[in-house]
Amino acid sequence: MTSDPSQRFAVACADLPLVAILRGLRPDEAVEIGSALVDAGWRMIEVPLNSPDPLLSIAALADAFPDALVGAGTVLSARAVRDVHAAGAELVVAPNFDRDVVGEAVALGLAALPGVLSASEAFAALAAGAVGLKLFPAEMIAPAAVKALRAVLDPATIVLPVGGISLANMAAYRDAGASGFGIGSSLYRPGMTAEEVGAAARRWVDAWRAPAAPPG
Repeated sequence: MTSDPSQRFAVACADLPLVAILRGLRPDEAVEIGSALVDAGWRMIEVPLNSPDPLLSIAALADAFPDALVGAGTVLSARAVRDVHAAGAELVVAPNFDRDVVGEAVALGLAALPGVLSASEAFAALAAGAVGLKLFPAEMIAPAAVKALRAVLDPATIVLPVGGISLANMAAYRDAGASGFGIGSSLYRPGMTAEEVGAAARRWVDAWRAPAAPPG
């Protein structure tokens, strides 16, 4: 397997383009929750930096699951990029596009996935070196808007709506051109057991891999 995070991101997206967003994860439960996700087939795990002791959780996950792409979310500064790199993160996720954050991630060899809302932000992020686009918050971006954005992007661009994505609306976004999704509270919430997370993770995998319904 390649050791380049950008290549690892592309490989993970080709296999299962779902990012587990573990906001609120504690270091003492990180490996158990991570194991439930990996066992269900997930290969991208994100710990937002507004979680308790996030660098400890990132380090634990990166050490326990070397075949998974472990990332940090809510990364808002170049210094935070350096901190998560030191902890073992390979994926830098943000709710916004900040050129300094993307530039620092690229300089350190990390995969950068910034948040964007507009075509202007999308093209600026890609020009800065982003490996893909996090469409956030998806509640503000209807599937029709995703389809319009997809029409002007390179077809190979990875587009991941995040925020408000559910099993009920996933198909509409996918039909509009979403490459995959970031999944948060419908997958993990503080207080959930590993068994509950594993069950939710398998439901998402089954939904993603289910055959598309025939038109009409």
